[in-house]
Order: sequence, then C-alpha cells, then structure tokens
Amino acid sequence: MAFNPSPKVADCRDIAKKWNKPQIIILAIDPIAGTLEYASYGENKANCDEAKRLADVAYQAIMDKYEE
Repeated sequence: MAFNPSPKVADCRDIAKKWNKPQIIILAIDPIAGTLEYASYGENKANCDEAKRLADVAYQAIMDKYEE
C-alpha cells in the first residue's frame, strides 16, 4: 500500500500507533462555518479501505442530520 504523506492522515497514523488500533477515523465538524471533513487511516490496504468506507458512511450521516 502506498504511503500517504497528508498531514491529516499522519495524525490518524500517530493516533493508531498510540492507541494500538488498526483503523482510525477523525471527523472534524465546525457548525459555525458549516464545514465537515474527515481523515481516515488503516494499517494495511484492507483496513484502509474499510476505514474509508466507514468514514464515508459517518460523513453522510452527519450531512443528513445537518440537512434536516
């Protein structure tokens, strides 16, 4: 799997190591600015793919809530 040099992914990678977890998802929400973003990390391709899929689902759930 290719190394992702993104600073946000690096933060996820650091948390994964500190918490000893194979997948990390960070959701960043700014209700005042109305922005939502996420970063995800998996220790291998399978975990990376699954973390991204779960992050997409979480992102959409939050967006759906904002649109209510």
